[in-house]
Amino acid sequence: MPAWAAPMSRRLRIIARCVNGCTFTVVGRDAWALCELIMAGERGCTPIDNPGPRWSAYVHALRTEHRLAIETVDERHGGQFAGTHARYILRELVEVIAYAGDQDQLAKCFCYE
Repeated sequence: MPAWAAPMSRRLRIIARCVNGCTFTVVGRDAWALCELIMAGERGCTPIDNPGPRWSAYVHALRTEHRLAIETVDERHGGQFAGTHARYILRELVEVIAYAGDQDQLAKCFCYE
């Protein structure tokens, strides 16, 4: 296990690099959200398609703490509870250079089909 991951439990932990060369570490649900955004690409993520309890908080943290460019697109939806929801799209290249944590979560984040 790498030294940077040693004291952590099974919580997801990612070290990533932006296109401008900055390196940063993201943990927990924020790391999960970053994985989802990377895998979604131009399609982006919504709380409907990628259920998570606090998408807006994850995106806020990624924007403010790590200065990531994430676009919010408001979309309408119908149904019994018609209204709007957000679609979040990562607008810059982010490379995952290391990760650790729960093996099931890692498999979900980094298994491309």
